[in-house]
Amino acid sequence: MSAQGPRGGSRRGRGGGPNRGANKGPNKGHSKGRPPGDHQRSRRQQAGLGGDRIEGRQAVRELLLAGTRPVREVVVAAGQNQTGALAQIVELATELRVPIKELARTKFDSMAVTEAPQGVIARAAPLTEHDLDELARPADGRQPFLLVLDGVTDPGNVGAALRTAECAGVTGAVLGRHRSAHITPAAAKAAAGAIEHVPMAVVPGIPNALARLAELGVWTVGLDVASSTSVYELSVASEAVALVVGSEGRGLSRLARQRCDVVATIPLSGHLASLNAAAAVAIGTFEVARHRQGE
Repeated sequence: MSAQGPRGGSRRGRGGGPNRGANKGPNKGHSKGRPPGDHQRSRRQQAGLGGDRIEGRQAVRELLLAGTRPVREVVVAAGQNQTGALAQIVELATELRVPIKELARTKFDSMAVTEAPQGVIARAAPLTEHDLDELARPADGRQPFLLVLDGVTDPGNVGAALRTAECAGVTGAVLGRHRSAHITPAAAKAAAGAIEHVPMAVVPGIPNALARLAELGVWTVGLDVASSTSVYELSVASEAVALVVGSEGRGLSRLARQRCDVVATIPLSGHLASLNAAAAVAIGTFEVARHRQGE
């Protein structure tokens, strides 16, 4: 399939041969619903990226280590052995002069909004939203390697996808402002600190964002189970590239699929018809990373 720009103009020859891409099919997620606290924040987070409340030891420790935004307080449940990650959190918070509050276990549990906060919660400044054009520019001599989430509504899948993407070397992520999970406490916990290192843009619409990325010279590679092109045939991975992954139920939206330069599938050998969004991100991003190792 030839890679087409947002208005149908051929982008072949911009840097490398036929536009073969990596993609994943309708990523069915096994969403179990948002925790109560996530529902309470849904309206506010439609207007912003979120990330002001962090639960879980790994996520809170990485928040303190990264030092990318102000931390207002750390709350710990009373009666815990302060060893391992928890001891590091207390030590870091003390060094950074972040207030530490200890609460009785019952009060702490009533404050937590995720299922397993691991005895620690942090309050911080919200994450900074980055501009899409900024993410599309090379950084530190590296070509942009972006992750675009098209309508992924399960916060756990968003967080897991960001954690995997950060490990694969993704330089930025793009989320839709509407009909998409943002960085709720559940997403932040699943991300295990990745949100401190992956700059994110929140855009009014994913299809228009893909069109803008095309204008900025970024190849867009959509993952869709219906494609006949395999993710392992990707030939644009070493260039500026954005991997586009659809929602847990329907996969890529129709308009997003049309705007992608390349649409490809992750070949499946079992009985099930698809992977969930986070698993598709894992395979797709590490396939791109494999191609980029020689840079």
